[in-house]
Amino acid sequence: MSTPIRRPTRQRLAVFAVLEEADAFLLAQDLHARLRSRGERIGRATVYRALQVLVENGDVDMLRTDDGSGVMYRRCSSSHHHHLVCRRCAKTVEIEGSAVETWAKQVGAEHGFTAVQHVVEVFGVCAQCSQLPE
Repeated sequence: MSTPIRRPTRQRLAVFAVLEEADAFLLAQDLHARLRSRGERIGRATVYRALQVLVENGDVDMLRTDDGSGVMYRRCSSSHHHHLVCRRCAKTVEIEGSAVETWAKQVGAEHGFTAVQHVVEVFGVCAQCSQLPE
């Protein structure tokens, strides 16, 4: 596996590998459970530290849940993008947002701001979950 991880450790590589395989954002505790089910001997605190480093290095995206109760993680593309996230299963689709980019720059300029950055996450229910009873 080729990885962009700076200063790779066994634990970071294991966390990264699970995130590479996931098609959804994962809570740290779910990521920990997947690692343990693979036979990885890794503590929950180590998972959190690895995630923090991976986020700081830009190797992994972090997303607050739509209700604000937690933080989820996912390996994403390196280009600027936004996420469409299923509220039920956390399936995630990377989306481009040229209209959002234009709007953010315009709003910033109207108020005298430069170097404007933004984060846009869109939550909904995916087609597969929509077919299931609530």
